[in-house]
Parts: sequence; structure tokens; C-alpha cells
Amino acid sequence: MQRLILTLCLYLSTGYALAQPLTTVPQVDLNRYAGQWYEIARLPNVFQRKCVANVMATYTLREDGDIDVLNQCENKDGKIQSAQGLARSTNPPENSRLEVSFFNVLGIRPFWGDYWVIALDDDYQYVVVGEPDRDYAWLLSRTPTLPDETVAKAIAILEAEEFPVDQLIYTVQKPRD
Repeated sequence: MQRLILTLCLYLSTGYALAQPLTTVPQVDLNRYAGQWYEIARLPNVFQRKCVANVMATYTLREDGDIDVLNQCENKDGKIQSAQGLARSTNPPENSRLEVSFFNVLGIRPFWGDYWVIALDDDYQYVVVGEPDRDYAWLLSRTPTLPDETVAKAIAILEAEEFPVDQLIYTVQKPRD
């Protein structure tokens, strides 16, 4: 029995040792980060399963320092779906680790998800976002497309941070009627 417990402890400690901490950028200026972002790619997730094109996020800085979030996408029927949420920094003043909630019950937000900035263009033209468990990741841009070399650079960052880049979904951004 002691051998089983020791083996289990070694296995668990090795598993935790393999998961490297997620690296974030040193600083995010939330005023510069605010605005509209186009999704270039994402890891599949349940809350975007109906999104087939034109995925965008709009971040609006509030007076209290939090951020209003509006996510929009087009579904297979061409209809626009949207979700409104709230984001807040968990590491001010660096602001590279945010958490987001899209669930609100009578003004209470019991569920928050990590939204960590792991790469950010100096001019705030593209950003790579993920979370410590590597289950979610997004590549966002101020424009509907990015040069191939920029996308490759972002994918290399995700790969270096041990995200499953072979599962990325590339977003179709098409003109709206």
C-alpha cells in the first residue's frame, strides 16, 4: 500500500511539474487595449460553437477601471449572436492577467474565466490571449486579417507556451451585407 501511495504521489508531482506557468506580457495599457478586435484564430470552445464567421470583441473601459465586453459572431444562418460581459484586472497595475464573466444574476457574477495576455504587439495591433490550463486561446487583431508571418509568429508563441496549436480554428472574416 505504501508503494502505491508513493507511486501515486510521484506521478502527481511529475504531472504538475510538467505544466509550465503561463508567461504573460509585462504591461497592458487598458486605454490602448480598449476598442474593437477581430478574431483571427481560436482554440475550439463550447461558448463559440455556433460561431462560423465575423467574430469580434469590443472592449470599453469603464470609469471604475473594469471593462465592458461585447462579443459578436455570425452563426451558420447568417444571424449575429452577441454576449455581453465584464472583465477586470487581477494584477493591477500590470493588467496582463484579466478575468472575464458573461454570467450575471441580479448583479452578481459568480463565475469568472482567466483571460491572460501572453503576447501583445507594441502598437496594440494584435494580441495573443490564453489561460493557464491551455484550454482556451485567441489571436485577435485590429484588422480583419493579419499577414501570414504575423500569424506564424503568434502560433509559435502559443506552441512555445504548450497550447495545442494543431486544434486552432481560423476565423472567416467576410464583408457584411
